[in-house]
Amino acid sequence: MKTREELDNLGQKILNECRTELYLSMRFMGVALNSLDYRMDLSTRRVGTDAAFIRFNPNYLSQLYLERPEKLNRTYMHLLMHCLFRHMFSAKAHEDIELWDLSCDIAAESVVDSMDYPCIWQVTSDFRQEWYDKLKQDLKVLTAEKIYHYFITKKRDPYLEEALRQEFALCDHSFWERMPEEPPEDKGQDQPEMENPNPQLPNEQEQENDPENSKDVYLDKPQDFEEKKKEWEEHSKRIQTDLETFSKEAAKDSGFLLHFLALENRKRTSYKEFLKKFSVIREETKIDMDSFDYNFYMYGLSMYGNMPLIEENEYRESKKIEELVIAIDTSASCQRGLVQEFLNETGAIFGNQENFFDKINIHIIECDNQVQNDIRITKLEDLKQYAEHFAVKGGYGTDFRPVFSYVEELRRKGILTNLKGLMYFTDGIGTYPKNATSYDTAFVFWTEEEFREEDVPDWAIKLYL
Repeated sequence: MKTREELDNLGQKILNECRTELYLSMRFMGVALNSLDYRMDLSTRRVGTDAAFIRFNPNYLSQLYLERPEKLNRTYMHLLMHCLFRHMFSAKAHEDIELWDLSCDIAAESVVDSMDYPCIWQVTSDFRQEWYDKLKQDLKVLTAEKIYHYFITKKRDPYLEEALRQEFALCDHSFWERMPEEPPEDKGQDQPEMENPNPQLPNEQEQENDPENSKDVYLDKPQDFEEKKKEWEEHSKRIQTDLETFSKEAAKDSGFLLHFLALENRKRTSYKEFLKKFSVIREETKIDMDSFDYNFYMYGLSMYGNMPLIEENEYRESKKIEELVIAIDTSASCQRGLVQEFLNETGAIFGNQENFFDKINIHIIECDNQVQNDIRITKLEDLKQYAEHFAVKGGYGTDFRPVFSYVEELRRKGILTNLKGLMYFTDGIGTYPKNATSYDTAFVFWTEEEFREEDVPDWAIKLYL
């Protein structure tokens, strides 16, 4: 019978063989391949990762290595996909953990299936291909978030979901559940250290130094969790850059990997915070409790000697949104559901009076290859009513230029007098204007939509929500 040390060495040797074979085929994956150490863990019957270690059962590895070595290579690559797309770091943010696990496995396998390397290649089953085709009919890209949303909005079938798990699951996700949920908080720093209530049990420092204790290899500390998450974000960006530059030839065989990394690494922006960019400073009629009228103050001192009169100012300077243009792409390529979601989000933000002056001048322009409708909003409550009764008009091709011509006409007529910005919600597919605007222009894209980013003018802001 083999000892624990011999089993550990056997498992590590097998994983090292896999890593070497993968590296020789995909050198651009070197930074990811070198980021996971190995730990034997008999709590799992297969193999899994917590983004810091590959946790393995040596019996499973040795059997798989002898019977199907290409599947072991594929499992290794499957684990790397989870890490590069940071699936484990957002697991607890999803209510249905089992469904999130399934969605992550489908997303990871869809990328691996698209890669053209003999060391990980396998024949795609009819059942698997059927579901790829079915999902792509409703989803443009098979990210874990989109797949999860697809299933959560459908009528659930536990037998079907189990069949999908049998098809797509290659690793143990139980290690994800042991990861912390929130970033570190500074609390309890001034409290004295607690004495060990049971001197017969080892204290925390002794446990960390015990090689037989597996707790130290989990990301159980929030600081480690955040650091590891940032580390994999950097690895993901580095591989993306490598595929776009030095490894362009290798990118041809990497399938959807580059495209998925580009989507994952896009900088997301808070819509609410971005709207503040279009704010202006002016006085509004509102008592300012932080200031007072100096005339009354000086009058009190001169009249009564040591009795200043304090009278709050009835006006105060505020930085809020006063004038804004929101253009909505109603062309055939822009999904109505996304437009409705954008309007609902906009209405929710506009419902906060603190972000806007009492008198506003907001134009919502519906357009495809021409301006179809212009709705002027002067009261915040009108936007909510508009969002509830929104109906698509047009549905032809997209040309962004007519909107900008129309806005210039409104400015010449004096209808728009203090325009700070224009937001154009679109799927990104269309003809862009060449000339820069004198006000800020932002093209607002839904994160996973597919379009040519290089077509967007350099002077415009690209906003991914």
